[in-house]
Amino acid sequence: MTSPDTLLVGCGRLGADVGLRLAALGHRVVGIRRQADQVPAPLVGLSADLSREEPTLPDLDLDLLAVVLTARPRSEESYRATYVDGMLRALDALDRQGARPRRAVLVSSTAVNGDGDDVITEQTPPAPADAPAAVLLEAEQAFLDRVSTGSVLRLSGLYEGTPRLADEVRAGEVSDPHRWTNRIHRVDAARAAVHLLTQVEEPARVYLGTDDEPALRGDVAAFLAERLGLPALPPADPAQGHGKRISNALLRSTGWTPDYPTYREGFAKVAATH
Repeated sequence: MTSPDTLLVGCGRLGADVGLRLAALGHRVVGIRRQADQVPAPLVGLSADLSREEPTLPDLDLDLLAVVLTARPRSEESYRATYVDGMLRALDALDRQGARPRRAVLVSSTAVNGDGDDVITEQTPPAPADAPAAVLLEAEQAFLDRVSTGSVLRLSGLYEGTPRLADEVRAGEVSDPHRWTNRIHRVDAARAAVHLLTQVEEPARVYLGTDDEPALRGDVAAFLAERLGLPALPPADPAQGHGKRISNALLRSTGWTPDYPTYREGFAKVAATH
């Protein structure tokens, strides 16, 4: 078998989806996870706890690099151990091999953009609101400094299935209905990462990954109430809207389109049985 051409640093749910999509395109993917037996075939699992150790990589004919790490709990210590120290250990291992990816993506979060009331684009200066978000921004900067062919994909709220908001809808108490919310379906997040790795000739350094429509929390709640067969909720008033609204215009300009362009498509299968 020829050497793997793709290294996947982090192989949780989203990372595995990215790896499986790349494998379906014909790439041979090595996925790093604490327990290699949890890496799904046909990906090749590699055991390593990146928060503690540098991985021992197999011979790579490296073409693509995807960094899709997950840290818990949401604390400064946990985020630093995973997103900064863990990522740098993986990059150090690549350096020891002399491996340089043709394309690379780091999955990050729009948390680095803070909690203001602006429309957010890639040109908006980051403004982390807490220590974990500041660590994410540090990781982005380290990645872009180390990987000249790299792009950062900042994802808004990742979701699939029935949202936690449904519990508030069932209880009839929806908090902060006039807050703008931003989300991206897990399928579209994985598709965006693969798209940037395989379909964009000269990618930008940073992209925002989100769906087509920032939505007021109250409007999402009203939609869920209808889907769940519960009493109707009043729509939110856009004039009272507050919070950031994230634009996906740059990512869309590369040819990426979401399968779930709004929360309506994403939550269409939520039903009263849930």
